[in-house]
Amino acid sequence: MKLSLMTLGDLVTDPVTGTRETPAQRHRAIVEAGAVADQAGFHGIHIGEHHGLEYIFSAPPVILAAIGERTRRLRLSTAVTLAANLDPVRAAEDYATVDVLSGGRCEVVVGRGNFFVSTYTLFGQRIEDSHQLFHDNVELLVALWSGKEINWPGSAHRAPIEEFVLQPPPVGVLPLWIGGGASDSTAELAARLGLDLMLPSAFGNPEMFKPVVETYRERFASYGHPHQPRVGACWHVNVAESSQAARARWEPRYRAYFELMKEVIPRVNPDPPAFIRKPFDFDFLTSRGPALVGSPAEVADRLNTWAEVLSTDTNLIYVDMGGQPAGEFRDMVELIGSRVLPQLH
Repeated sequence: MKLSLMTLGDLVTDPVTGTRETPAQRHRAIVEAGAVADQAGFHGIHIGEHHGLEYIFSAPPVILAAIGERTRRLRLSTAVTLAANLDPVRAAEDYATVDVLSGGRCEVVVGRGNFFVSTYTLFGQRIEDSHQLFHDNVELLVALWSGKEINWPGSAHRAPIEEFVLQPPPVGVLPLWIGGGASDSTAELAARLGLDLMLPSAFGNPEMFKPVVETYRERFASYGHPHQPRVGACWHVNVAESSQAARARWEPRYRAYFELMKEVIPRVNPDPPAFIRKPFDFDFLTSRGPALVGSPAEVADRLNTWAEVLSTDTNLIYVDMGGQPAGEFRDMVELIGSRVLPQLH
């Protein structure tokens, strides 16, 4: 199993210490944590992308380039790149540049981002066009990273591209993941194009994604791709020497993160998901939900179990949520590297 860090850059006041890091401190903290993760043996790091929200990481390629200069082995990736909102040529150039600067360590996870309707408004787009924008832009990214000359006829949303060759080209084949799991069309797109599938970070029982994974793998095989598919999943994680210490430390921060989502999502989505209307249930989330909390042995056991249930070979863990201080974040990354990673299947 490959284990990677993930962060969405939520900015909230720490309910434990009462302090609130600045946006500059949050950005510096993830670069420092990336350097620690590289030494601790993590596979990669995934940076989220949001715009105009309390999730403050808006420029993943810039952050990844900074992390790339501090690391030597860590894969540099996203969670997710908003492929429907960004111009595909600009996005292809940005991440190809990260790839060449890091010696071929870049991967990209793209998502439709329709959960945050306000982003479409901000970029002068219509949410009704999200499917077409996403499908067109993903296919263009695949073509642009191929190293071949691109001639594209254009669409209702973008002008044609004629005799264009991407500069710089990526070092090799730049791995591309499709982020999603709620839409059949998303899994079908990944299977048809031979791309990997990254399941979302969601407040619910992760078993709901099992049929999606099974359908994706069946469809992937039906297209006769010469390589095997990869499936990834996202988890909320907190580890301490004892289960009691981890739960006591994390409950108020996880609650603060949940309350942030309950505030933000209705503001940016006129039809928010059902879980937003439910009260915070720490026991459910840490027993049957996406939250893995406890001692190193407990967290490793649950990671192994969920990886088997969903047949995932890559797992992303979101650690620095709910106002966690930068020093505690780095210490936990070291603890996971030394005590959790060795126990993973």
